[in-house]
Amino acid sequence: MSTFKIRAISEIALLAAFIAVSGAFKLPSFIPGSEFQLSAPLAVAICGVFGIKKYLLAGLLASAGGLLLGTQTIFNVLIAMLFRIVVALLYAVLGKSKVFYLLSGPLASAAARLALSLVIGKAVYPLLAAALPGMIFTALTAGLFASVLEKTLILTKRAYERY
Repeated sequence: MSTFKIRAISEIALLAAFIAVSGAFKLPSFIPGSEFQLSAPLAVAICGVFGIKKYLLAGLLASAGGLLLGTQTIFNVLIAMLFRIVVALLYAVLGKSKVFYLLSGPLASAAARLALSLVIGKAVYPLLAAALPGMIFTALTAGLFASVLEKTLILTKRAYERY
């Protein structure tokens, strides 16, 4: 197996672990019951820095790990995959731009909340209102997380070139 393939597989596995672990962290909000996962802005940043293919593969692996560990249900995975697909589609349309980093997280969260409302039969507006703090946080931080990931990627590529 070539060094490139080994590096790509390792990178995807590390990104999957990053998505899975960051999803376990819930950030509090001013509105009770509207805490949100740290994984949303990180997921947007991963898509922007590593591209759609690595992002979706890492997301699938993270969800599979969650299912195997019992920390997620099929329902959780379907909602997360809808979020990921919306982010990937927006990346395909907008590319790596400031607009992508600002809009993709909130739009993907809104799509996931809409799907959730259809499945559980509850009104979409309260679900969207509860997600609003997380949407704002994601819009404000996804670009910052992407810049950190890009710098890390540059440093790791330099380290690979040395050895």
